Amino acid sequence: QVIIKLMSQRVIAIVDDMFFASKIRATAEALGVEITFPRTQEIAIEKLRQNKPRLVICDLQNQRVDPVGFAQKLKSDAELESIPLLGFFSHVEVELQRKAVEAGFDKVIPRSLFARDLGAILKGN
Repeated sequence: QVIIKLMSQRVIAIVDDMFFASKIRATAEALGVEITFPRTQEIAIEKLRQNKPRLVICDLQNQRVDPVGFAQKLKSDAELESIPLLGFFSHVEVELQRKAVEAGFDKVIPRSLFARDLGAILKGN
């Protein structure tokens, strides 16, 4: 008997925009991806340690969590640094994009591309 272990289908989304959160949740459910929306940085780090998700998605305009500080904390933690961190932002916030990349985000894309490619992102493509 051969057992193939699939990559974790867990994704953590640090998103406080209700429109995007509901879009992410609906897409994740349709794809069979387990999604969690922690409300604070502390809860997010705790969930990362417990669940070892395949991906962390972060809205760079998040008002509850400082995305730059979160990225710095995540990427400076030996246990968590290898978890991919994707940020999305309003295309006019070029300075925010630069700061996110400097803080350790693995990929930063405009909000419009994130919305367009959400299914592929959640599937891991």
